[in-house]
Amino acid sequence: MSQVGSQLFIAFEGTQAPPEVLHRIQAWEVAGVTLYRALNVRDPAQVRELTRALQSAARTAGQSCLLIAIDQEGGQLMGVGEGTTPLPGNMALGAAGSPSLARRAGEVLGRELAAMGINVNYAPVCDVNVNPHNPVIGTRSFGQDPRQVARLAAAMIEGIQSAGVAATAKHFPGHGDTATDSHYGTPTVPHDVYRLEAVELVPFVAAIEAGVQLIMTAHVAVPSVTGAEELPATLSSAVLEGLLRRRCGFEGVIITDAMDMGAIQQGCGLAVDALCASLAGADLLLLGPRSQDQVVVRDALLQAVRRGLLPSRRVAEAAERVRRLKAWVAQRPSAPPLDVVGCAEHMAVADEIAARAVTLVRDHARLLPLRLPADARVGVVMPKPADLTPADTSSYVPPLLGEAIRRYHPRVEEYIVPFEPNESHIAALVEIADQHDVWIVGTLNAFDQPAQADLVRALCRTGVPLVVAALRLPYDLHAFPEVSTYVCTYSVQPPALNALAAALFGHHPFKGHLPVSIPSLYPVGHGEGVVSV
Repeated sequence: MSQVGSQLFIAFEGTQAPPEVLHRIQAWEVAGVTLYRALNVRDPAQVRELTRALQSAARTAGQSCLLIAIDQEGGQLMGVGEGTTPLPGNMALGAAGSPSLARRAGEVLGRELAAMGINVNYAPVCDVNVNPHNPVIGTRSFGQDPRQVARLAAAMIEGIQSAGVAATAKHFPGHGDTATDSHYGTPTVPHDVYRLEAVELVPFVAAIEAGVQLIMTAHVAVPSVTGAEELPATLSSAVLEGLLRRRCGFEGVIITDAMDMGAIQQGCGLAVDALCASLAGADLLLLGPRSQDQVVVRDALLQAVRRGLLPSRRVAEAAERVRRLKAWVAQRPSAPPLDVVGCAEHMAVADEIAARAVTLVRDHARLLPLRLPADARVGVVMPKPADLTPADTSSYVPPLLGEAIRRYHPRVEEYIVPFEPNESHIAALVEIADQHDVWIVGTLNAFDQPAQADLVRALCRTGVPLVVAALRLPYDLHAFPEVSTYVCTYSVQPPALNALAAALFGHHPFKGHLPVSIPSLYPVGHGEGVVSV
C-alpha cells in the first residue's frame, strides 16, 4: 500500500516544515513536496534550510530522496523571487528569438534551484499563446509560432536539466488557445486532433525529444479527443495514455496541474477526480496545502486499491516512473554554493535577454532615440504591477520605470498609478500634461484594462509627445492605435525596464521582434529594426 504515497505531491503553509508534514513524508512515503512563494518562501537561504529539513525527514524514513518542486519560470511567475536572478521571462525570450539564450536562461534557473535544494522545476511553459485574451498564459508563453516555441522550450529544458534539476513541460495538451483560467473553471480547447498536432502538441514533442523528465497536465476540456464537453484532460486516459503516451511517445513522469484548482471537483468530489486522474494515467497528483484534502485523496486511493478499482499494476507503474525520476535526480552533480543565486554572471544573462527582447513596434512620430536638452521635463507613468492570475507573482515587483529612465535623464517626474486608474487619476495627469516635454507611459495589459487605455488616450489627446511601452503583453496597441510611438518589453522585471530606458535614449538598439501578432496591426516577427546613437 505504501506505493500509493509515491503518487502524492503535498504542500503546506510555513517557512519551516510543520511536524504533520514531516510525519507524512515519513509515514506516507510521499513522492514530494511543492513549495509556493506566498506560503513557504522568504529568501534563498531560508529555502535552502527548509529543503534540507525536508530531505532529512525523507532519509530518516529510508527514502533515496524527496522530490521538491517549485514554479520558477522567470518573468511573470517566480516561486523564489527575493535574491534570485530576475529573468525577464519566456515571451521576452521569444522576442529575442535565440535558443542559445533560452538554454542559458534554463541554466540560470537550474543552478539557482539546485543551490537552494530544489530538484524539480515546474517549467518551462510549452503553451502556444494563440489567443490574445488568454487569461492565464500570456507572457509565460514563448509566443505564437509553434516551431519557435518548440525550439526555445527544448533549449530551456536542456539548460535546466544540465544542473541536475528535472524540468516539467506544461500544460499538456496545450492551454494557449483558451479564454478561461483553469484556476476558476474548465476551459475548452475547441480543436480537432489534426489542429492539435499542428499547433499545440509541437512544443511538447520537442520537449520529449529534449529529454524532459516530467510533463504537467492541463485542466482543459478537449472534446475532440475525449468526447466529453467538460472533462478536464487531467482525468482523461484518451489524453494521457492515448495522446501523450502513445501518440507523442512520452515515457517519463506525468504530473497533474494543481488538484485544488477550480476545474477539479473540490470537497467530496476531489476523491473521485483524484482517483480518475490516477486511472487516466497520471503518475503524480499535485495536491494543495489543505491538510484534509491530502487525507481525502490518500484514503480514496488506498480504498480504491483495496476494492480493486485502482489496479495495483497502475500504481506500480506510476511508482516505478517516480523511482526512475528520483534516480535521475540523485545522479546530479553536487549542488552549487548558495552564492550563485543572483550572482553577476546570472544577472548578465538576464540583462542580455532584456536587451535583445525590447522591441520597437512603431515610431511614426520619429521621437526615438530621445535626444533631450538637460532641462527637458520627462513625465513617467507606470501602473502598480498586480497579480492577474494565481500563476502570477508580479505584485512582488516594484514599479521602477522612473528609476530606470533617470539613469539617462536628470529631470524625471514619476507617477505611480493604480493598476486600474480611476477618472481622478487620469484627470490629474492630463491637467499637468503640458508641464512636461515628453511622456513615457508603461502599460500592463491595457488591451484588457479599459482604465489604462483611457489614460493613454487622454494623454495622447494633449498633443505632448508620447511614448507608450507595453510592459507585459504586446497587444495593448490594439486599444489605442492612434499612439504613434510604441515599444514592448514583455516584462516588468528590473532588467527589462533598464533595457527599455537604454534603448529609448539610444544607448543600444532595439533588437526584438514580436513573438505574437497584434491583431489587425502587426504580424509575428515584426520589429522596426534598430534605433541607436
